Amino acid sequence: MRDTASSPTITAPDVSEFAHALLAGLSAPAKSIPCRFLYDAVGSALFERITELPEYYPTRTETRILRERADEIARDAAPGNVLIEFGSGSSTKTELLLEKMLELHAYVPVDISDTALLEAQARIKQRFPHLRVLPVCGDFSRALALPAEIDGRPRLGFFPGSTIGNLTEAAAVKLLANMAGILGSGARLIIGADLKKDVRRLLRAYDDEEGVTAAFNLNLLKRANRELDTDFDVGQFDHLALYDEPHGRIEIYLVSLAEQTVNVLGRRIAFAAGERIHTEDSHKYDVAGFHVLAAKAGWQPLKVWTDADDLFSVHVLEAA
Repeated sequence: MRDTASSPTITAPDVSEFAHALLAGLSAPAKSIPCRFLYDAVGSALFERITELPEYYPTRTETRILRERADEIARDAAPGNVLIEFGSGSSTKTELLLEKMLELHAYVPVDISDTALLEAQARIKQRFPHLRVLPVCGDFSRALALPAEIDGRPRLGFFPGSTIGNLTEAAAVKLLANMAGILGSGARLIIGADLKKDVRRLLRAYDDEEGVTAAFNLNLLKRANRELDTDFDVGQFDHLALYDEPHGRIEIYLVSLAEQTVNVLGRRIAFAAGERIHTEDSHKYDVAGFHVLAAKAGWQPLKVWTDADDLFSVHVLEAA
């Protein structure tokens, strides 16, 4: 492998999308804010703390599965393969695979955040100095152009973290189908999916005793105050996590503790006491149900690995 790397284009953060989504979501009869806005710099740092909490099992469980299966993943990968990670973020789990995939042609991290890409690229290049790293700054839920120099190479997609669970079934199928289109026929995808389990354990994972998850959720309102000059009284809102049994999902809300009015971009938004703002869903699956979901998007299941307690699953799929 030759020592090459390219850098993503640096762009200024766009607050207009957040402003539009905030006003539209809070003006609706059932108030909501899209979960992607949870992850500003403060929110991302809080989420890193969440992953280290004793109640929050997904990150450490998936990491353990990947560590145990990294040799097998490397053996199954074709020589000259390209590893393409969707939503790469810090790429920390990826290093478990990179240290085993010695015949890898290139690593292509894809993320909408150029800052995250630059940080990940620097760290990966420091640990794997001879690895070809080709970052792509873009939205992988849409059509995406990959580097020309990987044309014709076998492709292995990587989508850890159970992010797929944040989407409705229709949106999850659409995203998985788009990934199949990006990777191409015959490509494989390694993807994490959280499993259904005891409801009490689920609720503890999303409402920890230390209150870090609550701070993460409430940071949405603080972010609006910082970036958009809204006047949320954050102390008048609380974090709420519920489990919706029929839909198999955790639902996250911010709850107004009193009747109040908030200035949002020049519009006064009224809240009743007890009124909720929906901020996130996290769907849980059983293995068979996830395979049905993947099949609707054109993926065929090849392998699945779970931990001893059946808390989390990692799937290997092949694009039909």
